[in-house]
Amino acid sequence: MLRITTNDDGVTVHLGLEGRLVTAWVLEAENAWRSAHVAGRALRVDLTAVTSIDDDGWRLLRVMKEAGAVFVTEGVAMKHLIKEMTGKDARTRSRGRARFLCTLAFVICAAGAASAQTAPPMRLTLKDAVAIALRQNPQVAIANLNLAESTGASAIARSALLPQVAVGASDFVTRANVESLFGGPVPGFPQHIGPFWTVAVGTRFSVPVFDLSLWRRWQASRDAIKASTAQRDVVRELNAQLVVSQYLGGLRAAADVTAAKSRLDLAEALFTLASDMEKNGVGTSLDTLRAHVEFQNERQRYVAAAAQLKLSQYGLVQLLNLNPQQSIELADESAFFETPAFDADQSLTAAFAQRPEMKAFEAAAHAAEFEKQAARAESAPTVSVGGGWQLEGLTNSTRIPVYQYTASVSVPVFTGGRLQARAATADLEIRKVSESAQATRNQIAQEVNSATTLITAARVEVDAANLGVTLAREALTQAQDRFCAGVANNIEIISAQDQLARANDNQIAALYRYNQSRADLARATGQMEALYTK
Repeated sequence: MLRITTNDDGVTVHLGLEGRLVTAWVLEAENAWRSAHVAGRALRVDLTAVTSIDDDGWRLLRVMKEAGAVFVTEGVAMKHLIKEMTGKDARTRSRGRARFLCTLAFVICAAGAASAQTAPPMRLTLKDAVAIALRQNPQVAIANLNLAESTGASAIARSALLPQVAVGASDFVTRANVESLFGGPVPGFPQHIGPFWTVAVGTRFSVPVFDLSLWRRWQASRDAIKASTAQRDVVRELNAQLVVSQYLGGLRAAADVTAAKSRLDLAEALFTLASDMEKNGVGTSLDTLRAHVEFQNERQRYVAAAAQLKLSQYGLVQLLNLNPQQSIELADESAFFETPAFDADQSLTAAFAQRPEMKAFEAAAHAAEFEKQAARAESAPTVSVGGGWQLEGLTNSTRIPVYQYTASVSVPVFTGGRLQARAATADLEIRKVSESAQATRNQIAQEVNSATTLITAARVEVDAANLGVTLAREALTQAQDRFCAGVANNIEIISAQDQLARANDNQIAALYRYNQSRADLARATGQMEALYTK
């Protein structure tokens, strides 16, 4: 893609090219140039943002140069190539074109690096951030691969229950020792027979008519798929929680920056006011000094808040698996000061039903039970049929149909305790899953109760903090008016500024705790993805 911009200041026509000067875009660039060109005016072509040029683009640049264009380039390689292209010696221009093809990769890489540094930031809403994480986070991708492995294992278990058919052909030579076959020489027979060739082609098949163990293992594999699906959902919920927490941390940092910038501007204005009053003889140097100290304190707070915002953005870029050089902007900064209610079911019953961990334990318990039944079923008889049909002969012309069909019944009599050990192992696995499920159930109850309590308290904190900010601003306004009227020094202003700073910090912390408690409650009830992706 090529972006073309034109500007005419009345003396020079400026033509800017950004992107790839190749194929169809060359014609677009030529049309833009000829449309913007005015006789008698200089032409200036900016190539600093061009990432690649093909032969057609090269010819267009030469035509522009012959028409009097002046090129603006960046980088040693590109400048040298343009210089050689515009030289008067045709042989030099030819060599320059060859060098261009050799160094084009370097130019593209340099331009790409510059473009990455100047790329516009990506604006992300909270919903966008969660969607990107669920799409390309490496842990989510690994969970999807684990689910695919479980599906493949189930297909393998199912194939053991289906008929197996093979088609084959053989061509082999045989020579046998008669004495070794019968334990001694046979009167009237030579010592050996052969060699002779045998040709065979045909099919073989086998069908497990009754094998309860294979059937139970297939049932276990199907529940293993359900468990893997639930585990994938667990990973998705956890990643959504991490992204939401990181995004909320970024919103808190952005709010800190905004508040710090507002206080910095106010401190600067008060410092200027104190300085002016001192110059006019109505203020003291001590007032100016105190205002200056407060201004420097606010500068420090602002720099620290801006650095924290950058750090939170870096963490979000990592969670979203984006290019580390990609800068981002949080599009939901205004939403940080909202306190939406948690409108989903927040009961323990809903949590136990929705949490994917409980679904995973349930499926794992079923799979372990089927594995236990499969181990016990190995002691039952198995019935199978099989056989083969083929054409066999010493030559192709002497081949005749031969076949063999079998039906077999197998009954395990003594297995050395293997079947009992496998059943005991499966029973231990069932108990382990049960204990883990109970521990997770208790943890879910604690998370739901804690998040419900915190979100209720956080709502009260937000109301109190909002009122505190309003009162602190009124106090600062009154202190400022008293100072301007000359009835008080700026100690009251400095105190009011500190109170406003604490009130802002309390408000931002309360809003963050409310939003984080809302996210924690969504995670505790298993509705994280549903709440933040709709």
